[in-house]
Amino acid sequence: MEFWETVENELKFQGKTKKELSANTGINLQSLHKSFERNSEVSAINAVKIANELGVSVEYLVTGQDSSLKRENLDLHRYREYSSLISQLDSLPENQKELVKSIISKMCEWGK
Repeated sequence: MEFWETVENELKFQGKTKKELSANTGINLQSLHKSFERNSEVSAINAVKIANELGVSVEYLVTGQDSSLKRENLDLHRYREYSSLISQLDSLPENQKELVKSIISKMCEWGK
């Protein structure tokens, strides 16, 4: 996962906007928008500012993983990884949710 994709996912997860990120980090909003659009390299100091604002490690933003995650944080990490899928699943009618669950269960059985 790319740095800016991870930042965007984390912003969504936390219910924050790029405007808030800009205001709280002192990074120019227009520069942030361009960085997201171009998927440009980020300076170390800005990566640290963004990580601090989001309450995550720079390692997590760069790699999508965090070696300092402890066992009790793994569920949170998984939620961050699959949050968009969970949102889509939540938007389905109940009967379709059950169908998706059934499909996933069958696929897991086939993989054994």
